[in-house]
Amino acid sequence: MMTIGTAQTTSTAAPSAFFARWADMATWPEWNADTEWVRLDGPFKAGSTGVLKPKGGPKTKFVIAELADDRFVDVSRLAGARMTFSHFVEETPDGGTKVQVAVTLAGPLSHLWNLILGKGIKVTLQEDLDSLKAVVEASSTRGLA
Repeated sequence: MMTIGTAQTTSTAAPSAFFARWADMATWPEWNADTEWVRLDGPFKAGSTGVLKPKGGPKTKFVIAELADDRFVDVSRLAGARMTFSHFVEETPDGGTKVQVAVTLAGPLSHLWNLILGKGIKVTLQEDLDSLKAVVEASSTRGLA
């Protein structure tokens, strides 16, 4: 298994606010610059499947491999490889959230997929997490007003 990229941020919003955005997959293109659209075929829970369309790439099937209070892991199936996006949240002492995202590749063709997708993901991963943070914090602020 190889790590293609990692990103992290801290936010004033609660962990549940990040899960609410991750669960609303149809809105991912609002904060994820590489995603054209996402469709989840069922509820936001472990075992659910869906399809996403990266900008400039083919439709890709994924499964929610893990969903817990502190993590959300989805795995995209590529020919000869699996790309895993692991999202972790940790409540901070001040009531905010530390968010970490890691993207890994595994499988016999993972080196090929890293050449094709790795650089783009590595470049935009932090930008996408920063955009998600901005969307979550703006929604949290509106909710309190």
